Amino acid sequence: MVFQHQISLPAFPRGYHLITEIVEQEIRDNKIDDGIIHLLLMHTSAGITINENADPTVRQDFENFFNRLIPEDFHYNHTMEGVDDMPAHLKSSIIGQSLTIPVKNGRLVLGTWQGIYLCEFRDRAFPRSIFLTAIS
Repeated sequence: MVFQHQISLPAFPRGYHLITEIVEQEIRDNKIDDGIIHLLLMHTSAGITINENADPTVRQDFENFFNRLIPEDFHYNHTMEGVDDMPAHLKSSIIGQSLTIPVKNGRLVLGTWQGIYLCEFRDRAFPRSIFLTAIS
C-alpha cells in the first residue's frame, strides 16, 4: 500500500532544526505501522538530513562549518533574492532534499542519537513543505 501526504512546516529561523517529532506525529496520525517512508523537501534553499539529536552544539557547529565552507561574501552571479540566496542553494545541494527511513511498529527506525533536521539556509525563511510517501 502507498500513502502520500504533504507536511506543512512553519517558517523556522536560519539554522538546523529538529523536526523528528513532526514526522513521527504524521506517522501516528496516518497509522503507518511498518514499511518505508520517503521525505522530499520541496525547496532549493533548505535541506533535510539525519544527525545528532541530543546536543544542540552540533547544530551550531553545522551552521558555523557551512558558513565557512560556503561564504556569503563570495562573488555569486545569482543574487536576485539577496546575498544568502546562492549560498543557500549550494548548501541545499550538499545536504540534500530527501531521506528514506524505515518504519517499524509505527515508529521511525533511527539510532539512539539520530534525529531529522530541517536545515534552513535563508535569513528570511518562509514555511516549508515536505512530501511524505509511505510504502507498507
